[in-house]
Parts: sequence; structure tokens; C-alpha cells
Amino acid sequence: MIHRRRILKWGTMGFGSMIITPKIFSTPKKIIMGKKPLVISTWDAGINANKGAWKILREKGRALDAVEAGVMITEAEKDNCCVGLSAYPDRDGHVTLDASIMDEYGNAGSVAFIERIKHPISVARRVMEKTPHVMLAGSGAQQFAVEQGFPLEEDKLSDSAQKAYDEWLKKSEYKPVKNIENTKGQNAFAPNKLSNGSFNHDTIGMIAIDAQGNLSGSCTTSGLAFKMRGRVGDSPIPGAGLYVDNEVGAAVSTGVGEEVIKICGTHTVIEAMRHGMNPEEACKFAVERVIKRNSAEKIKDIQVAFIAIDKNGNYGGYAIQKGFNYAVCYADDYNELIDSKYSL
Repeated sequence: MIHRRRILKWGTMGFGSMIITPKIFSTPKKIIMGKKPLVISTWDAGINANKGAWKILREKGRALDAVEAGVMITEAEKDNCCVGLSAYPDRDGHVTLDASIMDEYGNAGSVAFIERIKHPISVARRVMEKTPHVMLAGSGAQQFAVEQGFPLEEDKLSDSAQKAYDEWLKKSEYKPVKNIENTKGQNAFAPNKLSNGSFNHDTIGMIAIDAQGNLSGSCTTSGLAFKMRGRVGDSPIPGAGLYVDNEVGAAVSTGVGEEVIKICGTHTVIEAMRHGMNPEEACKFAVERVIKRNSAEKIKDIQVAFIAIDKNGNYGGYAIQKGFNYAVCYADDYNELIDSKYSL
């Protein structure tokens, strides 16, 4: 029986300093492990997204439906710097979106460099379920979306994105900013507070295990702000930004996608779990690979983080830099509703 109490929490991340073997900051003991159903997602946007997913999971719904519904909430938010059509554009002034989804059978679908589509995560699911392919990109992905009944939205920047873009054009410089998602508000960018003209985007990634013990995951983003036209990150790539193996677990990443792609990040996490590591240990293992292949000077400006769930409903995460967080939602044996926060 799934009880009606919902616990929505921040998960405290382990993080690594600028060395190969970072110190672990463990998940607080108050967070109970081994829960089914359970949903976790990256950043503060995960709080609202988890609520959408939980409506499905609490009724013994499928994890796949939950992870799609959950991140759709974030995709639809106005003035979100990092996800959906209200996000910041590429250097040519256009918002391009990436998304991927995986189910409990190992099926995967994704879209990359898609424009003017409000819910790329749902298009990714259609790619998975309606085509023989895994990924569609660019104008082909948009064409497929329209054929599937998705409306083309107006090709116009949101007010906050236009303001950010106008500010960026003054110098046209690019440098990622670590943990820009770690803010209390949805509008994570304030141009007048960044003297070097630097910007970044991030991702909402969501993974869930349902009451039947099946796993699924989703990942959606607008990618790095003011990226080169045509840039695609890790989010739409199975095994990089998202990976699900129903026999082992599910993992999702956030941060500088190029670094995640180079180590096949989420696949690395799952394989570490397959060989006996718990979710936090496996995420740490992947983070250490990123750190090891970069110089100490370069790693100071890089944030990469992973979160994971294993087949038993245990979860954890790890990040290179301090300041990352994730949201957790599950049910237990009580009837009281509790909302709590945990952070580093």
C-alpha cells in the first residue's frame, strides 16, 4: 500500500575539491533510504517538478509517465533561465532545446537542437515510441513534432532572456558560471551582478522508481547560454546525460555537458553500481573521472554533478563543486505531510 504522506526534501550532495579524491559529504541520516515509489530531480526546480511526478507515482502509476509529467512543469515555466522556450538563447539569439527519456525496458528517445516546441521531452518520448530511431535533431526533429501534433510556438525571446542577451552582446564573451541554478527564485540570472559578462545554463534531470519497482528517467534543457549555433550537450545523449538500466538503477547528470559526454557519465555511474557501489559512491566515481582528466586550474571553473537511484530505491549524488542540491519525494508509513530542506 502506498501511504499518502509525501516527503519533499533537498538532498545534500557530496562534492569534490580540486583533487582527485574529494571528501564525501554524505546524505543526511534523516533521509530514509530504500523507498518505492520515489522520485529525485536536480536543482530547486525539482521541487515543483517532483510534485507533478508524484501525482502519478502515488497512484501506482508508471515511472515513465511520472518523469515526463514532472519535467513538463519546468519546461512550461516562464522566465526559467535554463529549461524551455523562456530560457536564454544561443549566440545568434535563438532558443534551442535538448531532451531525452528512457523507460524500464531500456528504450530511449531524444531530440537535439529543436526550436519552437514547448515540450521537447514529450517529443523525445514520441521518438522513442513512434519511430525506429533514438534521436532526431534540428529541423527534422521540429518537422516530426509538428507531424505528431505539437504546435509551433512563436520565435521570440522571453523578456528576461532578451534582457540577458542584450547584455551579453555588449562584450559577446562566454564563460560558464558554476551552480547558477542554485538560487531561490526561478530567474537565476541577474545581468548587473556579473561583471565579466559570463553566463551559464543548466538542466532538470529526473529519475524515478515506481511502486512496481520499475525505473525511468528524463532530462531536458536549453543548454549552455550563448553557445555556438548548433551546439548539443549531454542531455539528449543516452549514457551521457541520462541512463536507465532496470536491473541496476538510473542516473542523470547536470553541469558542463562536454565533460559528461567525454566520460559517458551516467553509463559510468550505472556500471559502477552494477559492480557493487551504492548510488553516492557510483556518482563519486564518475565525478573523479572528470576531475582526473582535467587540470587543477581548469577544474575550478567546471561543475558536473550526478544523481542516481538503484533498483532497491536507494539514492544519492555527488558533484565536483560545493553548492549543488537535488530534490527528493517519496511516501512512508505516516499520514502527516512534511516539507523539509537540506543543503550544504
